[in-house]
Amino acid sequence: MEVKRIADQFYTAFAKGDAAAMTSFYADTIEFEDPVFGKLKGEKAKMMWHMLIERSKGNLKISHKVLEASENKVKVHWTAVYPFSKTGRIVTNRITASMVIENGKIIQHTDYFNLWMWTRQALGWKGFLFGWTPAVQAKIRKQSKALLASYRPKK
Repeated sequence: MEVKRIADQFYTAFAKGDAAAMTSFYADTIEFEDPVFGKLKGEKAKMMWHMLIERSKGNLKISHKVLEASENKVKVHWTAVYPFSKTGRIVTNRITASMVIENGKIIQHTDYFNLWMWTRQALGWKGFLFGWTPAVQAKIRKQSKALLASYRPKK
């Protein structure tokens, strides 16, 4: 099934740290959404993957499993293990992705994960105590969007 192959190749490229290959599966009009970056469209969504891979400096382990696939939709469980750059704490983020694929390209990609669980791992006791609050989660989103806005890929 074509959608399963595309999702599998997308995450295989991610595991190899190949953002260019990953984003080649995205349509130019891609709409991405997750709990940290919120909604990103087009080039911003593509740039996010480049930034995340570059900032990981090779310290990112990705695994994935396609859970279900239909004619134009695919659901994937994927796990990212990496040190959070600000604290050095190891994060194991378990994510469920939902993708819509048309004409061989991903047009919609939504990642679902528990942001409070992420903050507990990334920030330690502060994340445990305060990571569930809207204020802390908003600050994480604001910082992530600012980081993406200032990102300039290395050539």
